[in-house]
Amino acid sequence: MARVRQRGEAVRNFIISHVDASPADIARVTSEKFAISRQAANKHLRNLVAGGFLAESGNTKNRSYKLQPLLEYWNWYDIGQGLQEDRVWREDIAPILGAMPENVTDIWHYAFTEMFNNAIDHSAGTLITVYVEKTAATTEMRIFDDGVGIFRKIGQRFGLEDERHAVLELAKGKLTTDPARHTGEGIFFTSRVVDVFDILSGGVFLAHRFGDAEDWILERDAPKEGTAVMMKLANHTSRALKKVFDQFTSDDGDYGFNKTVVPVRLALYGDDKLVSRSQAKRLLVRFERFKMVILDFAGIDFIGQAFADEVFRVFSLAHPEVELVAINTSKDAKKMISRARTGAASQ
Repeated sequence: MARVRQRGEAVRNFIISHVDASPADIARVTSEKFAISRQAANKHLRNLVAGGFLAESGNTKNRSYKLQPLLEYWNWYDIGQGLQEDRVWREDIAPILGAMPENVTDIWHYAFTEMFNNAIDHSAGTLITVYVEKTAATTEMRIFDDGVGIFRKIGQRFGLEDERHAVLELAKGKLTTDPARHTGEGIFFTSRVVDVFDILSGGVFLAHRFGDAEDWILERDAPKEGTAVMMKLANHTSRALKKVFDQFTSDDGDYGFNKTVVPVRLALYGDDKLVSRSQAKRLLVRFERFKMVILDFAGIDFIGQAFADEVFRVFSLAHPEVELVAINTSKDAKKMISRARTGAASQ
């Protein structure tokens, strides 16, 4: 009997974990996975609907399923002298999340307080809106502020001409408009510990997915004021904060944030090719703050000689203490990098 219950639980857990990917086909996918009949799979689906875990729509032939929110929470916070992110977490957010694995609670504690504090300290706005939705599989949090917009503020603080340049700088890490109170690590690490991380501000949309080395930049035609942050995490992930932090610290015992991964494609604007020294210099800004910079060339088919020379010869000669590691290079890019490094080695 216990074995039957365990198998039934495994089937239902599989449905909950995979229904988003196969909303109209989840019965077939489940029956094939567990070698059970379609009728048996449908019985599990009906039980999950009855239990409030799934919602169904459509008729018998076109029926589809989706995760039913177990809770939805909205609240609004006036940005003022007394607003504190740890108090909001302790009194409002943690209680509604309920019991979760300790590592998941740790991740949400870190991610929420970092993003909420950013809105308090940096947005120059008057109001923060928080939305939380929890299903049987995942939890999603959204934090909105009505301030000047994170990319615009970074651009103003560092004299950047384009919001996309602000995204590139943010993706590197160690960037803050208030160095007296912040290290610039919060957004970088938050984007790496959750499954889905998006920032929408002005006309630019920055997205990161766990396991992807690169970030994405998207643009929208109708820029809006303020900043919106969206985070999503599986309720039963085995991920641990410390392991993620360790990926970006060196092995010399100082435990500093001294490694970073930079998606080189973020230096591209529109249909540009990476050919000039000015593009390289834009990419290289603040590399000297790290001991290792991993340059991810995914999506880059070609780089010019001047670009490669500025990065892998000129910068390397000026900053021998910074190790540049190129990954996901195309055949042509690899040749250009090798040529530049050969030139550096001969000097």
